[in-house]
Amino acid sequence: MKTLIKLLIFSLLPICVFSQNISASEKIKIGLIVPLTGENSVIGEKIIKSIRMAVNKINDEKIEIIPKDTKSNPIDALRVSKELYNNDGVKIIIGPVFKESTKYLDDLVNVTFISFTNKLIDNPKNVISAGVNAISQLQTIKKFNKKNNLSKSIFLIPRSQFKNEIEEAINKTKIKHKEVFYYDREPTKLTKQIEDLTKYQTRKNNLKDEIKRLEGLSFKDKETKIENLKKKDTLGDINFDSVVIADFDENFKSVATSLLYTDVSPKRISYITLNQWFDESLLKDNSIHPIYFPSINKTNYDSFMIDFKNIYGLDGDQLSFLSFDLIGLVYFLIYENDFKISKKIFYKKNKFKGKIGIFEISKNTITHQLNFYSIENNKFKKIF
Repeated sequence: MKTLIKLLIFSLLPICVFSQNISASEKIKIGLIVPLTGENSVIGEKIIKSIRMAVNKINDEKIEIIPKDTKSNPIDALRVSKELYNNDGVKIIIGPVFKESTKYLDDLVNVTFISFTNKLIDNPKNVISAGVNAISQLQTIKKFNKKNNLSKSIFLIPRSQFKNEIEEAINKTKIKHKEVFYYDREPTKLTKQIEDLTKYQTRKNNLKDEIKRLEGLSFKDKETKIENLKKKDTLGDINFDSVVIADFDENFKSVATSLLYTDVSPKRISYITLNQWFDESLLKDNSIHPIYFPSINKTNYDSFMIDFKNIYGLDGDQLSFLSFDLIGLVYFLIYENDFKISKKIFYKKNKFKGKIGIFEISKNTITHQLNFYSIENNKFKKIF
């Protein structure tokens, strides 16, 4: 089936078409399983508030959202999902939030779960990850690299649970790169590993040797040339044109700082990273600018955060932003399927434009068409 691109404007969906397909008393029941008690209860409460915003935007009284508390553990996630299926006839459930909570959900083969996680590996067959996954991010980085003739990237990947997702994304996207390098986040190990990667000591010794060689010669402007060399830290080319740092927050900054220490600055190569969700702390360190990264639509993100704050007096977050779109996505797919709820709505190829950007649905997998940004001059700048 030819891919459809639909720009869903909730308030303009033809309710008359809807009423022809289901009876006036029939509801579109969508389950919602999130943590409502325990240490992650604030996450769940914000998701519920965001979903209420989306339902109000759709403005269709036939939509019924039935929330349940997972308590952030897989046993309760399965228990409440069974309640939704057996007692309420729910066949589509948004949630759970955490990947760990999905581990037993394949017991409910007739239920499709739209999870908030961005991890794709080892999910139950009936769980679709809706988060901004590594494949979506690397597809966008691949586009940036192609535009800028970057073909010798080095992937810097921490030894963490997320490394398998990055490896899978590299294979799936077939992004051009020179090498994959794994590092430890422990600072002293990290610094030594980056030194080895960048051949820092060799380039440092090259500089010393060149200064010593020139000091033994006699030629015009000798002293000026030697003084200029002494202002440098190393001497020699770098055999890669960019780094993709697959890390976040302080860990990302540690890697970038180690690169600076080894005289591999963003003036010499491109610093690229994963979706940083517009972390404003990255604006402060000019020494590592420019930084490039894929992400969701910032204009829509900022607008949503303002609306959320105005309505609830609380700061929204990434998950509440995503949850707003997931209600629209599910409603749109059901609408496209003549308001019949079935597994095939997530299998056939389709597209949906939400606030995050464009969701691409195919074979029970969701990927995102993302934007690309730089951080420079203390600002986030949209590149495409």
